[in-house]
Amino acid sequence: MEAPPEEIWKGPARALLRLRRLEVLGLAIVAAVGGAVAGGPVFVPVAVVLGVIAERFVRRRFRSWGYAERADDLLVRRGVMFSRMSVIPYGRMQFIDVTAGPLDRLFGLATVKMHTAAAASDARIPGLERAEAERLRDRLAQLGEAQATGL
Repeated sequence: MEAPPEEIWKGPARALLRLRRLEVLGLAIVAAVGGAVAGGPVFVPVAVVLGVIAERFVRRRFRSWGYAERADDLLVRRGVMFSRMSVIPYGRMQFIDVTAGPLDRLFGLATVKMHTAAAASDARIPGLERAEAERLRDRLAQLGEAQATGL
């Protein structure tokens, strides 16, 4: 799925990648220590290899997320093995959520989720800087109201 050149694609903040890498590192350490205690030191290299594989997956998943604001709609792409591109017309948006869990708040991140009448067309953009998430929410709400009025 190649994007036309007039679209400016934005992705999540680099802080999301750091957060996901720390999560993988924490799980790898727990798995290595648990494996060493339960089954001996043979499990430590296995935990390290699985941690490296998980980190590569996290990096590819981070790079797969993106969004582009166009005149009439918002494009959201994601997916490592199976690519998915959602096109959400501004006039179809019912409401926009901005959420942030405890770790997200610690890293200054938030997730923007767009809700439409059709539940299958809902989309989300994770790992945006808090200010960008609020700007995007306000812009989408403004464009949604303007286009819904024109119907």
